Amino acid sequence: EGPSEQAGDGGNGAGPGADTGRWEQRLAGGLAFLRRRITGEYEVDEFGYDEELTDQVLMSLLRPLYEKYFRVEVRGIENIPSEGGALVVANHSGTLPLDGLMMQVAVHDRHPAGRHLRLLAADLVFVLPVVSELARKAGHTLACTEDAERLLRRGEVVGVMPEGFKGIGKPFSERYKLQRFGRGGFVSTALRAGVPIVPCSVVGAEEIYPMVGNAKTVARLLGFPYFPLTPTFPWLGPLGALPLPTKWTIQFGEPIPTDGYAPEAAEDPMLMFNLTDQVREEIQHTLYKLLVRRRSVFF
Repeated sequence: EGPSEQAGDGGNGAGPGADTGRWEQRLAGGLAFLRRRITGEYEVDEFGYDEELTDQVLMSLLRPLYEKYFRVEVRGIENIPSEGGALVVANHSGTLPLDGLMMQVAVHDRHPAGRHLRLLAADLVFVLPVVSELARKAGHTLACTEDAERLLRRGEVVGVMPEGFKGIGKPFSERYKLQRFGRGGFVSTALRAGVPIVPCSVVGAEEIYPMVGNAKTVARLLGFPYFPLTPTFPWLGPLGALPLPTKWTIQFGEPIPTDGYAPEAAEDPMLMFNLTDQVREEIQHTLYKLLVRRRSVFF
């Protein structure tokens, strides 16, 4: 085996010389990236999305959390179409919105067509210093129907979590029980744009910060929708802010087509209710199936 392995290494150009060449390429690429940043020779779209910064920096920062810490398993990624617009609708949980970021990495790294997930975020995200700028650079935009429809008509994959703060800030005792999905605004947006709706179920995020209480007075003073109390936060200080290293599964379900409906269907409240309920039930049912299969919260 030894000689053949050595011959194989030589044939593939592996060894110190190849390693040096790769490092030189990375260094050259890094320097070119820095030059473009300094000179302003990079592009952002009308929403502030910086694709190069997202690919080169933001995804690289999130990837260790995705791969090593939460060890995310992705299923059904092929249900997101290879081209054209699609609306990914997911459950929301975890006290902090890490689930949306992990979904973004999953689509970016695992989709065979290399698609990008553009998340719709709450108003609060865009009033926080630093966070607001990073969210725009990463492709997030305000959760309003106008922005969502523009992105979908441009052929983007858009992610929405209709539970909003009701989902992410719910107590641990209500984990994996979907909250209200609002009035079905995401369904009417998908109908007007004529794009499929892809249900998405996330298991693992509920346990990263088990929320056992809510300091409502502190939340009002800070202008937050809730102020979580967990078994570790705020009692352990900054250490208590570390999420628990749970094992995650993200499953993208079968797409629900909308292009067969007439344009005026988006104004039909009964159709909105039925489609919203269909998406919600699909996500909830998949959550239950994933939980039954799960061996442990952490493995």
